[in-house]
Amino acid sequence: MINCIGIRKETKDKTQKRVPLSPEQVAALRSDHGLRVLVESMPNRVFSDAEYLEAGAELAEDFSACNVVFGVKEIQPELMLDGMPYVFFSHTVKAQSYNMGMLRHILEHNITLIDYELIKDEAGRRLVFFGNYAGYAGIIDSMWALGRRLDAEGLHTPFANIRYATEYGMLSDAEDAFRDAGERIRTEGLPEEIVPFVCGFTGYGNVSRGAQHLYDLLPVEVIRPEELAAFYARGEFSNKVVYKVEFRESDMFEPAEEGAAFALQEFYDFPERYRGRFDTYIPYLSVMLNGIYWEPRYPRLVTFETMRALWAEGKQPRLRVIGDVTCDIDGSVQLTVKETNSENPVFVFEPLSGKVLDGVEGNGPVILAVDKLPTELPREASAAFGASLSPLVPALAAADFRVPFEELDLPPELKKAVIAHAGKLTPAFAYLQQHLTVQT
Repeated sequence: MINCIGIRKETKDKTQKRVPLSPEQVAALRSDHGLRVLVESMPNRVFSDAEYLEAGAELAEDFSACNVVFGVKEIQPELMLDGMPYVFFSHTVKAQSYNMGMLRHILEHNITLIDYELIKDEAGRRLVFFGNYAGYAGIIDSMWALGRRLDAEGLHTPFANIRYATEYGMLSDAEDAFRDAGERIRTEGLPEEIVPFVCGFTGYGNVSRGAQHLYDLLPVEVIRPEELAAFYARGEFSNKVVYKVEFRESDMFEPAEEGAAFALQEFYDFPERYRGRFDTYIPYLSVMLNGIYWEPRYPRLVTFETMRALWAEGKQPRLRVIGDVTCDIDGSVQLTVKETNSENPVFVFEPLSGKVLDGVEGNGPVILAVDKLPTELPREASAAFGASLSPLVPALAAADFRVPFEELDLPPELKKAVIAHAGKLTPAFAYLQQHLTVQT
């Protein structure tokens, strides 16, 4: 039915509380555009069923009347309606093997798939995202893990008072906690054993900006990547500040050909011509917050080999925590060997033995690899996400998805995000066909 949309309950993970549209946004879509909104009941959703009812939505288990259905995370194949258009984060465009079965089902049952991650403007900037909140939660949880790790080493620091992200009602509560920690650092200082304290942020997009927003509430001094070695060599450190380094592509990667200059577009187009150089910075970092976009064709940032060499020196390296917000399994951080959730968020990877130990104790760095970080600040994250999505909803609600893809009347930013239409891969994503023959 044209102008009828559905909001499904999240079924992938019981810790998921986010929604694509808040009750306030639903009310606006109804009053401003005359949309009918069906919402599936969900007990642990951050907004209650009653709030949606008050906004004018209808509770429903059957979405067959909808023109399009919105979710957040992947949907189990058996829960999809044949022929229905769905909008969610599908995690399929890198040919992720664990979701190829879902994509096969979509094609076999004439379903249309639109992915939020692909909704971009003409400059290629994402328009609908949770990235800032992934960054917020990622740095909160990384500092929480750091405090616990240092406590286990007998080093009590202001970081020990930072709680896990889910324990803060609002982002402003976490901001207050970081300000308090910052004031203690200014007045009491940090233990000499961890001075200088250096946090490295990979990337400069939404994730990194969100994480740095909170970190900057501490007494921060900025160091450029090329200055790190000389900074350590001088030995002029303060225990009443923390240091920050932001790494860009030209810092993390270099041409494999000796003497060649780094060219960003060439790196994107031909990453095989480049090699990683992030290992030269790792010995200087206390915490690493990883927020880059990564594909298997790109060089890694952190490898088993580098970390084995670092721990083989026989003393405690500076690096205590890797907050891998990117959370690609066996990806840019090779030590991310599994994803975690808020119920068991961290593990230690021991480079010398290869052991994986849940918690913060062990002979290796603590790895934070929570796959759904924005759900740890669900109300604000959902409201911000829905604010960016809402302007696009009327076009999706009014579209005639029965027509061929070439005739599908959607704004360009939405049409480019269509991975499959009526059971067929769209031209931009035809490359995924070769991955669908592999049984998963």
